[in-house]
Amino acid sequence: MLTTTVSSRALWRSGARRAGIFRTLSTITRLPVELTPDDHLGRCQTHKKDSVSRYSTSTVSTPEDIALSSVEAKRFSHSAQAAHKNLPAMSVTSWISELVSRATLHDLSTTTIHRSKRMILDTLGVGVLGAGTDISRTVSRSCLMLEQGGGAIQSRGGVQSVVGGAGKRGKSVGGTGAVLWGSRSSRASPATAAYINGVSVHSMDMDDTWHPATHPSGPTLPAVLALAETLVPDAGGSGGVSLEDVLVAYNVGIEVQGLLLRSARSARSIPSRFHPPAVVGVMGSAAACANLLGFGPSKCRAALGIAASFSGAPMANAGTTTKPLHAGKAARFGLEAALLADQGIEGNSNILDMASGFGAFYEDFDPETLLTENSGNTEFLLHSQDIALKRFPAHLGMHWTIDAAMAARKNLAGDSSAPVDISKIRTILVRAPPSKYINRPVPASEHEARHSFQFNACTALLDDQVTPESYHDDCLKRSELQDLLHKTEIETPEDNHASFNEMYVEVCLFLKDGSEVKGRCDTPYGHWRNPLSDEDVVKKFQKNAEALSSQSRHEIVRLVQTMSADVKATDLTGLLHAY
Repeated sequence: MLTTTVSSRALWRSGARRAGIFRTLSTITRLPVELTPDDHLGRCQTHKKDSVSRYSTSTVSTPEDIALSSVEAKRFSHSAQAAHKNLPAMSVTSWISELVSRATLHDLSTTTIHRSKRMILDTLGVGVLGAGTDISRTVSRSCLMLEQGGGAIQSRGGVQSVVGGAGKRGKSVGGTGAVLWGSRSSRASPATAAYINGVSVHSMDMDDTWHPATHPSGPTLPAVLALAETLVPDAGGSGGVSLEDVLVAYNVGIEVQGLLLRSARSARSIPSRFHPPAVVGVMGSAAACANLLGFGPSKCRAALGIAASFSGAPMANAGTTTKPLHAGKAARFGLEAALLADQGIEGNSNILDMASGFGAFYEDFDPETLLTENSGNTEFLLHSQDIALKRFPAHLGMHWTIDAAMAARKNLAGDSSAPVDISKIRTILVRAPPSKYINRPVPASEHEARHSFQFNACTALLDDQVTPESYHDDCLKRSELQDLLHKTEIETPEDNHASFNEMYVEVCLFLKDGSEVKGRCDTPYGHWRNPLSDEDVVKKFQKNAEALSSQSRHEIVRLVQTMSADVKATDLTGLLHAY
């Protein structure tokens, strides 16, 4: 049995902080719990805590670990004193560290909570679906072979993250490790579970996408749930990690990613050098875990410093079986960074302010502008910048392509369900933004196909749909598809910018009779400007999570709709095993 412990005084601070917030927001209304697709994923119910501490019997606080301003104060204020006499208040690193440490449910607007619940439900479904892919099974098999059992390491007291064998306390599942989503009964250590589940989430490229571009949930939710599931209270401690705690920590991880992506203007374009989930995702995972563990600003700062050294993955691996590993390793190393920080490991205390620190990932890194443009924010970024939830298991840019191709198909066939006579087509022209890694004329694998304007346009023309099966070898190698691919050309107009916030796609069919038919998409359904309805989010989850029992799927929907402080995280994760 492997055991890692977490500082009790930090957790005392977390419990006291949240107890105050629970009292402040105890009148928030619970959403309906009827299990229908029309249910809204709205604000969760909160309640009063009977005990100040969740995990620790300690009743002594320390200046280092107590937020200096009240929870009612806006978290971005720079007028407060430094969190520690050696930490400058005006640095990006200290500002974000205090944000991570002090964030509570009080900081999340109704809109932010609603959007983040949609993201959580979507990510769980995508992760369960992805668990059945070859890449996820390979990673799981490899990691589980390396898992070691037996033994225990004790340290500073407080909360224990427990793996294997005995050690189970109260109603916690600490002794059995963390669930591997979509598996029959498998569990693993928190770090390994975060890694495998993160890979599953990104294995089909069906996970959410934000602006500036990243996949924020894959690195964050697997880490938070794996950690939450394996935290057990000290003797005398009350309860375990609640779904409300998970909701707050998850939003902290998303917020930190969004802020760091605003440290460079180049991040607003479709990435070309580093894959963002492997850069900002690690930082978000570390921040989320630090918040869940109740760290003070100093330990949050250390966790971010450590996480920066775990960051980075090249875009050259897009379209390969390595790309899904980026989300998994971000989840894993962010979690490990937080646990290492609790054990006293430290990184550079100004890691987010230095060109040789986080700035190494962006040539136009500008921390001063990040502060200037965001330090006055009164809400989390998700409040004003919604997320894209995907309809198709492919790179987000493909959603424009698929919708444009379907529009062209309808214009050609008259009835979108009618067969298309591809022999009439002389040339297919796809007008798309310039991006080398999603311009793949004849993809040779399913992962390349998920990143190919040409493949997705031709598949939509042929089939009037794109499904997970569309990327399998038997579909990929069809003679009629290969014929269309060789007729397809890409054009990159100057007004078509490589940004998910500005791009468009046109699919033009030049017919042998000299006529032309085209379709265009400016904003696909599921994009943040045209978001999926709550009903469609639930339908997508239900479809993707078919490996789970119907009862489990409906219960997961109900739990995510509320994310209640009355419900433990383990009540949710226990439903993620396949039947």
